[in-house]
Amino acid sequence: MRGYEPRSSSSCAACKFLKRRCIPNCIFAPYFRSDECKKFAKVHKVFGASNVSKILIEVPEEHREDTVNSLAYEAEARLKDPVYGCIGAIALLQRKMVELQHDLAIAKDRLALYAAANTTTTTTPSNDFFNNHVSLPPLPDFYTCSDFNDSFSNSSPSQSLSRHETTVDDFIQIPYIF
Repeated sequence: MRGYEPRSSSSCAACKFLKRRCIPNCIFAPYFRSDECKKFAKVHKVFGASNVSKILIEVPEEHREDTVNSLAYEAEARLKDPVYGCIGAIALLQRKMVELQHDLAIAKDRLALYAAANTTTTTTPSNDFFNNHVSLPPLPDFYTCSDFNDSFSNSSPSQSLSRHETTVDDFIQIPYIF
C-alpha cells in the first residue's frame, strides 16, 4: 500500500492535534501545516484553539500569517518563561544593548584620548597616562524583573513612575524602562 496516504495526513496540524476532521475551509489549515503539530500544540497550550480561531477570524487575511508567527513566538516564549514571556526576552536584549553601548562609549573615549595624545606628542605615551586621565562613564543602573514586582507592590504609583522616567539612553535619546 505504497500509494495509499491516510486521511489524517491531509489534515492540518490543528485538526490532528484536536482529533477532528479537517474541513476544506478550515481556518487553521493555511497556517499550521500537517507537519507542524508541535507549533500548534504550543499555541494551543498558551492561547487555546478557540481563542486562536477568534483572533484569526478578526485579523485581515493578508496579516494572518504574521499573526500566527507572532502567536507561535509568544507561546514559545511564554512556555520558556511563564512569568515574563516575551517581555523577559526584550528586557534581556535591552540590557545587553545598553551594556554594548557603554562599552562602545568607553572605546570611543579611549580612542579619542589616544588620538589626542598622539597628535600632541611624538613619543608613545605610557599606560599610566591613560589610566590616570581616562574618565569612564558609570554603567547605568539596571532594573531586574524582580524590581518591577517590588516597585508595584511596595510603593505608590507616583514613586514607581518617577523612578523610571529619568532613565534615558544617552546615545539615541529614546527612553527605556527596566
